[in-house]
Amino acid sequence: MKKIKYYYNTHSLRYEKLEVPLRVKLLRVFAFLATALVTAALIVWVGFRYIGSPNERILRGQLDDYSEGYKLMQHQVEQLKQQMGELETRDNKVYRAIFEANPIPDSARAKEQAKKAEVSLVQRLSDDALVGGMIAQLNNLSARVAYQTKSYVEIDEMIKNKEKLLSAIPAIQPVSNADLRRIASGFGSRVDPVYKIQKFHAGLDFTAPQGTPIYATAEGRIKEANFNEGGFGNHVVIDHGYGYETLYGHMVRIKARAGKQVKRGEVIGWVGNTGKSTGPHCHYEVHKNGTPVDPVYFFYNDLTPEQFDRMLKLAAASNQSFD
Repeated sequence: MKKIKYYYNTHSLRYEKLEVPLRVKLLRVFAFLATALVTAALIVWVGFRYIGSPNERILRGQLDDYSEGYKLMQHQVEQLKQQMGELETRDNKVYRAIFEANPIPDSARAKEQAKKAEVSLVQRLSDDALVGGMIAQLNNLSARVAYQTKSYVEIDEMIKNKEKLLSAIPAIQPVSNADLRRIASGFGSRVDPVYKIQKFHAGLDFTAPQGTPIYATAEGRIKEANFNEGGFGNHVVIDHGYGYETLYGHMVRIKARAGKQVKRGEVIGWVGNTGKSTGPHCHYEVHKNGTPVDPVYFFYNDLTPEQFDRMLKLAAASNQSFD
């Protein structure tokens, strides 16, 4: 039942029924609605600002999960980069060094990575910074792994040829010298027997009676077997491959023939005194990639550590060469 309100009219001195004008009613309704709308807006703002909508809470949870996952993936990528770097270093400085192969320059690996068209293709699929950065790093690692795999294939081929490589490296003395008494002159600056001045002696001189057999110190192909006008007299040059060559000078007679293959330990001639020589001996040189190297380091097949140490001392003595 609706309540009826009355008020006391001082002019008529009686109670009269209270009549609310329509304008006042409308103002009251408008004020109520405005207050309700403002209150609702404040509640919504506070809710979204500090509480968040259910959908937003779900998205925030997903973002947190993605962030944690990204951090984990980033850590794994960094570990992969470190391991990949170690593999590349080991490839260049260990594996390829064993087989005396040229290391792969970083520029070559970078060039190979640039050839991977998939990198740019995949990166265009997303503009998201996190995803794009991760894709770039993973593609970089993929390219490095692919190039490293190619390198290991090459090393595998080198391993297959390891026995052939070892047979091609000079490893014995060119004449029988069990007691090490035949080393007459070593590698380096020595007094020339003819000109009596210090000259570079590019090999070792082994004194021996004329006719003593001279042996090939490694497997290879005879490159030269003739008389040398430059001072070596009757001499033989063997190309062993892999950059190695050996020279045997002053032979009394040559057995080897140019173009023929020889095995380590095979007789290629006999000690003599031909060419620029002051006595029967074998002048022996080892060349690596065209440069003379000290032959004393290539006798590891027929010397004990004690004998090798003694030979080093004999070869280092400053004396006069025989040629």
